[in-house]
Amino acid sequence: MSDQETGSKLSRRDFLKLMGAAGTGLAFAPFVPWGSFLPNPSSASSEKVPVELPDGTQANINTFPVNHAEIITYPKTGDRVLDEEAFRKWQFIRLPAKYGGETNNVTAFRAFSMICLHLWCVWKYWPQEGRMRGECPCHGSMYDPRTGTAFSGPASLQAAPSNTLPILDLEADSDGGIWVLPPVWGPNKNGVIGYGRFVK
Repeated sequence: MSDQETGSKLSRRDFLKLMGAAGTGLAFAPFVPWGSFLPNPSSASSEKVPVELPDGTQANINTFPVNHAEIITYPKTGDRVLDEEAFRKWQFIRLPAKYGGETNNVTAFRAFSMICLHLWCVWKYWPQEGRMRGECPCHGSMYDPRTGTAFSGPASLQAAPSNTLPILDLEADSDGGIWVLPPVWGPNKNGVIGYGRFVK
């Protein structure tokens, strides 16, 4: 037997071993709790913090426009580089009037993680008439701005909890200032960034 034939048989054997290992990994993948390995912000405050808009002011019920969105950072670390991580970015939305956005309380607002649940691209809220949805530019997943649940595209085909965006709980004070309440990172609570949450 020549060296070339021996090398050929060894490479086939290695290939079959690799295929067997890959098949075993894929067989068990659905049973792994992937959400517990994802990088949820670990520096979230145990106290409520103000919703800080990009201009440095606190979001307020009395001044934030109906059917409008801004990108907010939560939780902030004070480190400019860390605060630019996509996993700390949230779409802070005041709903359209037809979805209760004119209501003068905190129920008119939502704050959803900007990480698309399909392949972790960063989605955007489109407030224009006829496009009142969150839309991912990579593969077209679309999210309902009321619930954060995908209704179109690949994310809508994923099983719960991986079809609904993580959300921040909000509260308003007597002056209309909006605050983020301390989240509980888990699929049955505020969700897991990049993994999702169950809708109650």
